[in-house]
Amino acid sequence: MDTLRSRWHADVIALCPAADGQLVAAEGTSLLDRWLEDHRSYHDAVHLAEVLAALDELHEGGDLPARERHLAGLVAWYHDAVYDPAAAPGANEEASADVAQERLTALGADPSDVAVIVRLIRESATHEMTTSDATTRAFHDADLWILSADAERFDAYCHQVRIEYGMFAAADYARGRIAVLTPFVERERLYLTDQAHERWTERARLNLRREIDRLAGPA
Repeated sequence: MDTLRSRWHADVIALCPAADGQLVAAEGTSLLDRWLEDHRSYHDAVHLAEVLAALDELHEGGDLPARERHLAGLVAWYHDAVYDPAAAPGANEEASADVAQERLTALGADPSDVAVIVRLIRESATHEMTTSDATTRAFHDADLWILSADAERFDAYCHQVRIEYGMFAAADYARGRIAVLTPFVERERLYLTDQAHERWTERARLNLRREIDRLAGPA
């Protein structure tokens, strides 16, 4: 957790250099408490850390400038701040965007930065992005990094998502999950940054097809 706390501080101070230190620390603790809620299986602090690590990889590869790295980092921190598997489609993202709007404004973030963060949180509901700037491309790809993870991690992710949606019968879950995953396989370009497109796409499509086949059951 100390590593995540340090990262939170770095991302906030880079964009809100005049923010009160106690407010920054308190908000970091509040966010981590959200990410550590008991009902989260996949959408937890590990997911947050993986998204941040993916952003770092895209930054180091030249697809994400330094300031935009911090901006995308704050999107990562808030994008699942509210997470209820039983919520209506888009409701979690809308509520998370509201939290980001309120808390980042209180920390003194520039309104234009807050607007970008809020927009990306809302668009993460469908991963259909309305713009193609560096922050947008990188956050989109980092949030979907898990699709390109090694087989063991990807399978664990699938199991964790199933736990979160344990209120659904197996057949209903399979139909819904196939509907969610299939568009990612069918997209002409799954990842938006050049680096992720070149390095992550093949493994992601293999993982996705394998999971869809598993959910569909015997032919």
